[in-house]
This record gives sequence, structure tokens and C-alpha cells, in this order.
Amino acid sequence: MLLFKGPRNQILEPLQSVCGIVEKRHTLPILSNVLMEKEGENLTLLATDIEIQIKTKAKTVPGEKIALTVAARKLQEILRALPEDSEISLALDEKRLQIKAGRSRFNLQTLPAEDFPRMALSEANQTRLMLTQKQFKRLLALVQYAMALQDIRYYLNGLLLVVKGNEICVVATDGHRLAYASETLNEQLPSIEVILPRKTVLELSRQLSDNDESLEIALTPTQALFRFGSIEFVSKLIDGKFPDYERVIPKGHAILVKLSRQGLLHSLQRAKILTNEKTPGVRLVFSPGSLKIIGNNTEREEAQEEIEIDFSGDSIDIGFNVNYLLDVLNNVANDEIECHLGDSNSSALFQLANNQKFKYVVMPMRI
Repeated sequence: MLLFKGPRNQILEPLQSVCGIVEKRHTLPILSNVLMEKEGENLTLLATDIEIQIKTKAKTVPGEKIALTVAARKLQEILRALPEDSEISLALDEKRLQIKAGRSRFNLQTLPAEDFPRMALSEANQTRLMLTQKQFKRLLALVQYAMALQDIRYYLNGLLLVVKGNEICVVATDGHRLAYASETLNEQLPSIEVILPRKTVLELSRQLSDNDESLEIALTPTQALFRFGSIEFVSKLIDGKFPDYERVIPKGHAILVKLSRQGLLHSLQRAKILTNEKTPGVRLVFSPGSLKIIGNNTEREEAQEEIEIDFSGDSIDIGFNVNYLLDVLNNVANDEIECHLGDSNSSALFQLANNQKFKYVVMPMRI
């Protein structure tokens, strides 16, 4: 029973789209598989880890209806290892998937399609919105580095997505820093707040293209659905109360310093070399006309960088985790960064010049 016949990339590309969420080791062996269903000339590929489900399609030769599941990563590795211009055929033969390409032959065990778990799509209380893949990919890139990793406060291990009126905003925090970014929509929508899991955010960032093709998002109280290109991506949501991000963002900092992003980035990268590995802190000393960046470690080694700045107030000496500063500088594209300061014990607010749609708050650290 012929499942697929055609050029290698015609099946490899959709397979790679769904394979990213497949766990190498799972308590349910079938979750290491990809579900492949042929109907007419359409071949549907579906993978899930119970929390996320990705479905996409490939074109194949018309034929009888077939459904099976097969080891996703083994199939992917076999197809990758074959020459790029290979003609591939996949056929079901006595509960094994036979892969042929030229003189190469492979046989993989299959498991029944009816045993494969699927996530039911929730149609109730949906909020739908449209934007471009590029817009949403950019929003994720601006904040995702601030998500927590395996925090006991499970709601921090993800990203807050808020739709309010004609605005969509995303927020991430790990308790030490917070990143916020927003985008204006073309329509007024009812308010909804959801928390996307970390794995969902990272996989979406990988899958979305940097182009102006459309992205459809449907949000419910328990699920998020993303449709783009030939991909349908469904994710469960984190059930929890996200911190009040508006209270965290400083509003009354009187000191504003404008900094060259590239100049600050390179200075911090050099100063980081001589900081402690476990707690890589740097001191930023703002004084009239200059910013000194000082890094040192327990071996009494020290790095000092100096940048000319337009600053005329009282001196401020404030410490930060250097990685938190590098994260934001590596993920924004603007030439100029605005740094809003209170005093050496207050959090700092970083923004883009003449742009209220991005905010990054960093707590100080004692050095």
C-alpha cells in the first residue's frame, strides 16, 4: 500500500515541521511516533506530546486510504541521510513502513493509527485575531529570553499573551527581569489573557517565517491555536495567575541616559570575561560625561570599559547581572537604547528611542 512517492524534500520538510516537539524518551512509546494519514492525494502528518500538537500536509500520488504511525526521528534521520535529489517511496508492508530510494531500503516498525492520542480542538469562547508571521515572530523574539526555566512558580515558565481592544502584547519574567512588547491590531477585540508554555513559545519562534504571510490565532481559556502556511499548531495553556506586569514597570525614573546599543554590547561582552561564572555581575558607574563598566571575579582580576555619554547628573553606581543586559541588547535591532534610572537600589528600565511598545526592566544586584 503506497503512502508517498515523490522528491525527498516534499516529505522531509513537512516531517521536520512536526518533529520538533517529539520527545526522544516518553512513557507512552507511541508519542515518539508521527501519525501519517493518506486520503486521495493529501498526506497529513501529525505529532503531539500531549501538551502541544502540530499538523501539516504534503502532496502525494493518489491512492487508497492509509493511516499509520512510525518513529518520527528515525524516519527524519533516514530521509536526511539520503541524497537531496532522491526520489522516495514510502509503502506499508505487513505492519512495517518500507522506505525506498535508489538502491537503499529501510524497514521501520509501525503502530496502529487508532492508538495515537489527539488533542480535541476547543471551539467555545474563541477570540480570533490576524497578524503577519513576521509581526508575531518579532514580538516573541523581544521577550522570550526573559521567561523562567523550571521555576517552582510554574506560571513564570511561559509567556503572557494579552489581547485588549486593538492591541496585542506579550510579557515574560523570571522574577529578576521583565520584558514587554506590544503591537497594534487592525480591529477591536474582546479582552483575553493567556499564558503560553515555554516549549510552545520556543517552537513557534522556530516555525514562524520572517515574512508578511498571515498568521491566524484563536484563543480560548484552555487552548491556543495558531494557523500559518500549511501548519496547524495547538497548545494547552498554563493555568495560573501571571504577576501584575504594569506594577513592575517603573514610571517615575527621573534620569534618562541614551546609549549606543553596539557600543554598550561590545563593552559588556569584554567586561563579562572577568566576571564570576555563577554570578556574572558588572557595575555600571554613571558620572558626568562617561559610563564605566567594571567586571571582576574572586581571583581579584578586573576589567574596565569606558563609554562617552551625555550625562550631567550626580554619579550612580549600580550592579547588574551582565547576562540580563546582553540578552536585551542581542534581541533588539535599534541603534540607540534609552536607560531610565532612579538610584543604585532601584530597577532600571530600558526602552527603544521614541518607542513605547517595548520595555525591559532589570533588578539591580549587589556586587
